[in-house]
Amino acid sequence: MKYCSQCGHSVGLIIPEGDNRERFVCGQCSVIHYQNPRIVAGSLPTYDNKVLLCKRAIEPQLGYWTLPAGFMENDETTLEAAIRETTEEANAKIDIQELYTLINVAHINQVHLFYRATLIDLDFYAGQESLDVALFAEKDIPWEDIAFPTVKETLKFYFSDRKLNEFPLRTKDIKRFKS
Repeated sequence: MKYCSQCGHSVGLIIPEGDNRERFVCGQCSVIHYQNPRIVAGSLPTYDNKVLLCKRAIEPQLGYWTLPAGFMENDETTLEAAIRETTEEANAKIDIQELYTLINVAHINQVHLFYRATLIDLDFYAGQESLDVALFAEKDIPWEDIAFPTVKETLKFYFSDRKLNEFPLRTKDIKRFKS
């Protein structure tokens, strides 16, 4: 950030009085510009013991498989965002069950939320952000071609929990890979 969105003057990165983190602060009007994590909301759509995955048509991870998900918009709930993303990426109609995974990805300032869902019908097809959409049985999941660690973790939780038919809220922190 270089300029204040309130008055247009330059901002500097400082720790404001009473705070403990660096923030962008306007040198002219003193407005503090907070930058907070972004929410990614999506669904884990299932049908007859299979999971719906989308093959990405956009970067990052073009050509890799993912659950339908994306950034939450202003003026929508996480549930609304999950349904919208499922519609946009897979043109799929879903019945949401409950929030299933909450995964913190602190090193990129994101929180990923996935809701368990059931496909209402099999009338789904790739949206603009997907090259393909398909149902996968557990044995057919393309594990080496899963786009994001949050999706891989959600799928692992699901297949493990499905054996017991118990789906508690799962949480995880994904740490930055260190070489």
